[in-house]
Amino acid sequence: MRVIAGKARRLKLVTIEGNDTRPTTDRVKETLFNILQPDLSGCRFLDLFAGSGAIGIEALSRGAREAVFVENGRRVLNCIKDNLQTTRLFSQARVMECDVLSALTRLEREKEPFDIIFMDPPYDRGLEQQVLTALRQSCLVTEDTLIIVEASLETEFDYTESLGYEIVREKIYKTNKHIFLQKVSA
Repeated sequence: MRVIAGKARRLKLVTIEGNDTRPTTDRVKETLFNILQPDLSGCRFLDLFAGSGAIGIEALSRGAREAVFVENGRRVLNCIKDNLQTTRLFSQARVMECDVLSALTRLEREKEPFDIIFMDPPYDRGLEQQVLTALRQSCLVTEDTLIIVEASLETEFDYTESLGYEIVREKIYKTNKHIFLQKVSA
């Protein structure tokens, strides 16, 4: 695994051994960031269920102003911190050691919205719906915020309209997909 483009280009990233994380492949990451590139410069990026931190680090490398990484496993958190040190992007990062819903509550108190929110929750547990529900009335999300959910091919998103979101794009890969959502204007 490596950083694909930007100021940390070609630097190798580490991940933990085992099945606790599913690192996004370089090919899928490259496709995702080709889509996001026009929105990255100076953006505030939130990486939920951050794993190794590869997605948030790629965003920082490509011009994001700040990235917040949320993860609750100690081994994985050390991996994120190591990768931020390796890429020399630590000064633009904030790493939160807690579950995602607790992190959202803490971030709410700061009242600063994010431009892009990426989440890659464990598949097929309904966590993406819980997070989208928590974000629907949140000050962390504006009508301009782009939310990307990485999910299994089988995951349904038919509930998103009832939560006040519009699916603006869907990208299907061999084993998973990215759903791009925005709040519907009131």
